[in-house]
Amino acid sequence: MTSDNTARPTGPTVLKVPEGDTLERLVCETCGFIHYKNPVVVVGSVCVWRDKFLLCRRAIDPRRGFWTLPAGYLELGESTAEGAAREAWEEACAKIEIEALLAVYDIPRISQVQIFYAARLATPDIAPGEESLETRLMDWADIPWDDLAFPSVHWALHDHRAYSSPSPYTVRGNPDPDMIPRTP
Repeated sequence: MTSDNTARPTGPTVLKVPEGDTLERLVCETCGFIHYKNPVVVVGSVCVWRDKFLLCRRAIDPRRGFWTLPAGYLELGESTAEGAAREAWEEACAKIEIEALLAVYDIPRISQVQIFYAARLATPDIAPGEESLETRLMDWADIPWDDLAFPSVHWALHDHRAYSSPSPYTVRGNPDPDMIPRTP
């Protein structure tokens, strides 16, 4: 039996390789339910209003007090673009218009796939949501590079800059490891 997002085991589980699989999984001894542990999907956007970038200062851990882009976990039943728009609303009370897929970053160390979109703010009206201490529209020169919460925030901002240039753009992925900013 395979799992879905609503099924649950009916008895004790054991770690074993299910028939037809190659990896150990938690399998219910009673009903055969397989509990897959898969990466989580994070969705977000680089939102711009007249060449200013929307940044949110985190009100939650990890990295409370550091700046980030509006992003968070994809919910069941929503598309990645819908999730990115929802996160912009939840974190910055921002209404956005998705322009294009910007990047897909693989973060296996924390079992995440992060999907970022290029977006325009529908209006410059923003305000901190529950997960943000403050929100700001910042010029490129004013972005607090040393106080960004995660490497992928650096990557997405730089990828958006390439997206905004006159050169042809292709969806980006993880940068060269030597180019990854280190966060404390």
